[in-house]
Amino acid sequence: MDLDQPCTLLGGLSPRRFMRTHWQRRPLLVRQALPGVSPPLARAGLFDLAGRDDVESRLVVRRGDDWRLRRGPLARRALPSLRQPGWTLLVQGLDLHVPAARALLDRFRFVPDARLDDLMLSYATDGGGVGPHLDAYDVFLLQVHGRRRWRVGPVGRGGDVSLVEGLPLRVLQHFVPAQEWLLEPGDMLYLPPRWAHDGVAEGECMTCSVGFRAPARQTLAADLLARLADAASEVAEAADDFSPGKARAARFRDAGQPATDNPARVPVALQDFARDAVARALSDPDALDRAVGESLSEPKPEVVFAAGRAPAPGQDLRLADRTRMLYDERHVYINGESFRAGGRDAALMRELADRRRLPAARWLRLSAPARALVAEWVEAGWVQGA
Repeated sequence: MDLDQPCTLLGGLSPRRFMRTHWQRRPLLVRQALPGVSPPLARAGLFDLAGRDDVESRLVVRRGDDWRLRRGPLARRALPSLRQPGWTLLVQGLDLHVPAARALLDRFRFVPDARLDDLMLSYATDGGGVGPHLDAYDVFLLQVHGRRRWRVGPVGRGGDVSLVEGLPLRVLQHFVPAQEWLLEPGDMLYLPPRWAHDGVAEGECMTCSVGFRAPARQTLAADLLARLADAASEVAEAADDFSPGKARAARFRDAGQPATDNPARVPVALQDFARDAVARALSDPDALDRAVGESLSEPKPEVVFAAGRAPAPGQDLRLADRTRMLYDERHVYINGESFRAGGRDAALMRELADRRRLPAARWLRLSAPARALVAEWVEAGWVQGA
């Protein structure tokens, strides 16, 4: 992808210019971002997918001021009649199950993969929608069938974000739209975080939503601390091996502790030791970087892999559609695991992560240990021959 080349998907803006002028700043409406687009999955296929227990789906039905939400799996008989207005079926993570959805999601890889989340497909009958709401992340809304009317408006700092009480959905109580557009197949609307929006179907319609990961600081900190703690525990267990030649773990010692008549009081020296232990764990940049990479490459809990096919002679190596692969200066990360890499192996692994494919002549240049690692990934279903 040429980051400086004007792009039809972005209304003639180059990816670099879009990221500089619109990303996380202001909306962008693009007429005919994808001319001739068709849904990545037909209506019947979407209904079948919603009935699976390994797929995240939701049904929203509105009758006047009455909103109802039901979570999947949703059998076909659980869905309302196609003639009934005001209902919406949302299927999350379509890219995990449908190659055409994965290909559509790949068009947005001018944003780092660490931020790219998934593609959701929504089907709605006339009047269907989920009400005016806020997202905490960026979203591209691509119309792939029928028409949907969007009303949008910014919510600034201190703005009114109160919700209608008693509803199963997070519907804004006081929504004040600033702009309104009717999107037809091929049209796309980009919205940054904290832009309230309300999309209502005009007739039967289908809309693809490309969403992005935006981890909350506290949530990310909790996950990283847990990973650092697990890594520290493994190191401690190894250090507690009292075999000859093994160094012992640094344990608390208090040879100068006097007798006490306040036995329930926590010793200050032990508090200082604990504080130093946490500081040491956080001060290792390599350990923290590994925890970040593992966290960001971790697939969603419902994602499962089937054993892959080893590449035959002359075949390329390809990442499975469900695989998340990232890298930094010292490591490669794949599906929540980290591996140290350097030299030619690192360059080839990075190429695989960036292109999601490595030509046969290229992956054969991996070292013997790296090829053995790839063989393990094939067995796990993370990569395959193509």
